[in-house]
Amino acid sequence: MPAPALLSGITVDCVDPTVLAGFWSALLDRQVTVPLPGWLRLDGRAGADPVINFQPVPEPKHGKARIHLDLVVEDIDEGTAAVLRLGGRSTGERHEYAEGVVLVMADPEGNEFCITQYYAG
Repeated sequence: MPAPALLSGITVDCVDPTVLAGFWSALLDRQVTVPLPGWLRLDGRAGADPVINFQPVPEPKHGKARIHLDLVVEDIDEGTAAVLRLGGRSTGERHEYAEGVVLVMADPEGNEFCITQYYAG
């Protein structure tokens, strides 16, 4: 039986779509397009990834997000440096597990996401 739904995209409410789309475009190496007036989108690579939309809203983010993105990096220090260089920040939250390390980061508007380095073996 086929799945009842297929994930096609993720939409992020934001005050400044240009800033957030630029941050995520550089971090994920994806192209920015304009799907609707005022909106920006990161297209999926070869249709394999869901699109990420940036929808303009007037109010800033308040409180902790209930859903966040998880990214895998080859080197946690290089991944952290890239986030910081692009205008993101570290929340200071770090989790060590037998299979790897997870750092909680935030984009320029404070949306939390995790970067993970899995250990070999």
